[in-house]
Amino acid sequence: MMQAVLTLGLAIALAWPLGRYLARVMRGTPMPGDGLFGLVERPLYALLGVDPARGMSWRGYAGAFLLSNLLLGLVVWGVFMTQAWLPFNPDAVPNLSWDLALHTAVSFLTNTNQQHYSGQAQLSYLSQAVAITGLQVITPMMGLALAVATLRGLFGGRAVARSGDVPSTSPATVSASPGMAGLGDQAPTLSRQGRPEELRSASDAVDVGNYYVDVVRACLRFMLPLALLWTLLLGSQGVPSTWNAGPEVTPVQASDDLPTQKIPLGPVAAMVAVKQLGTNGGGWYGPNSAVPLENPTPLSNLLETIALVLIPMAVVFMLSAFTGRKRLSAMVFGTMLAMSAASTAALVWAEGYSATAHDPALMEGKEVRFGADASALWAALTTQTSNGSVNAMHDSLSPLGGGIALVDMLVNAIWGGIGCGLSQFIVYLLLAVFLAGLMTGRTPELFGRKIETPQVKLLALLILLQPIVLLGMTALTLALPAVTGNTNPGFHGITQVFYEYASAFANNGSGFEGLGDATPWWNLSCVALLLLGRYPALILPLVVAAQLAAKRRAPESPGSLQVETPTFALTLIAVVVVLTVLQFMPVLVLGPVAEHLTLALH
Repeated sequence: MMQAVLTLGLAIALAWPLGRYLARVMRGTPMPGDGLFGLVERPLYALLGVDPARGMSWRGYAGAFLLSNLLLGLVVWGVFMTQAWLPFNPDAVPNLSWDLALHTAVSFLTNTNQQHYSGQAQLSYLSQAVAITGLQVITPMMGLALAVATLRGLFGGRAVARSGDVPSTSPATVSASPGMAGLGDQAPTLSRQGRPEELRSASDAVDVGNYYVDVVRACLRFMLPLALLWTLLLGSQGVPSTWNAGPEVTPVQASDDLPTQKIPLGPVAAMVAVKQLGTNGGGWYGPNSAVPLENPTPLSNLLETIALVLIPMAVVFMLSAFTGRKRLSAMVFGTMLAMSAASTAALVWAEGYSATAHDPALMEGKEVRFGADASALWAALTTQTSNGSVNAMHDSLSPLGGGIALVDMLVNAIWGGIGCGLSQFIVYLLLAVFLAGLMTGRTPELFGRKIETPQVKLLALLILLQPIVLLGMTALTLALPAVTGNTNPGFHGITQVFYEYASAFANNGSGFEGLGDATPWWNLSCVALLLLGRYPALILPLVVAAQLAAKRRAPESPGSLQVETPTFALTLIAVVVVLTVLQFMPVLVLGPVAEHLTLALH
């Protein structure tokens, strides 16, 4: 447990200054290095045909997000299906099948990185370093951009003064002097996708920023420098970083069937750094960071574990400087930290001290050099952050340990993915405000803007989408074993299937590797869940925020619901528990709980 406390403490200490720097990046305030970064940014804006001074409505912002995802997805899909004929393929890796290539492209496009392939054997250096690692840099920053745009909407748009102290005189107010731009210090004029056009509704009149500017600045000024630093640190620990083909060596126990063995190498350190920092997950090697080449030393394991939560924590700390509401940032951080501590402690207990913890079968798939505590800590943080990378196979977790990892993914907002976690937290926040208002007889409102029927309908759609999709696909898969290839008939088989779909929907990417998932059924069904779990969860909160921003702001009074308090934080946690744990309790009982009781009896 001391290892968990040390890791979280170091992550918090590093995330605080990083979050303040991130706030300056996303607000666009003048800062050192503008001249240097401008040399790269200005040609990119010219190439994209974007005027960085122009803002966007939520429709323009979401449209630019979807268009960029579509174009990137088509490009990387093509790379995976033609990699055998492309350069940087010294190991002569063949092309991926169309369905596996589609799943891989969508998986990394949605910042999920669910792998139905083994990277060192099925992807070329070009696919790994350009298509995979490239998406691992860009897609988390896309999620961050959507979350930042949602924050701008919640506080009235980019032109509203920092903490909401200067209410807009009209819902359609979209421009201001530079001094009033507290949630992004550029003085914008509104357009869709960077081009002026006629507005169709009041919510369209709310400027939520410029999508291209937000993504470019986040990638160049934040993600790439941090990833470079982590790459150097991991390289110093022996993580491979080369474009040369791997060497052939004689195994210790050579045989006629295996006289030599080829050691797969490549630019591994860069990918590992980005996959950990960007809540991407996956890995260069099939077993991820359980492979000594990807995670060779105790220090590399510590660096990779800290990286799991570093940027998600920094995004929470960004709230304070970005919105000017320190108490809001403290409430969000305290709520997430409380849920994280409870989940981590429970998973460490399940792996080290529960009734099934000492079953010898549970050591299969685990690294003895890390031990139970380090494996449990990684499993907890990787599912709390939508990362999904592993240093021990989750299929080998104790039944309750696997159940806790499942709950983390169902909540998907303990720390969450970069941007996605904050967007999901905002959904829970809005629902908690609505429910608290009903219980106290007050009109539900957040930051002086009323939450009414249109907003509640969109929030309800998000909440209902998860159980409908997850339970429906799990039931269909279990009912058709001959079609789906699910051959495990026991309680663990239920958990395997539900875990795979929960991981896809939560954009996590981890899995129970006893499941044979490299089939057209699993590739295509998971593609559907990857898309449903990513895009509604990012776009609908932006729509709600824009609708709220279009409403006239009422001054807060002693009678207003105070959301920045410990009491409301407890209410929020209760809402999260009810909406996730309780509604999925039947499948959790049929899977992890039933398996635990069965093993405990024996």
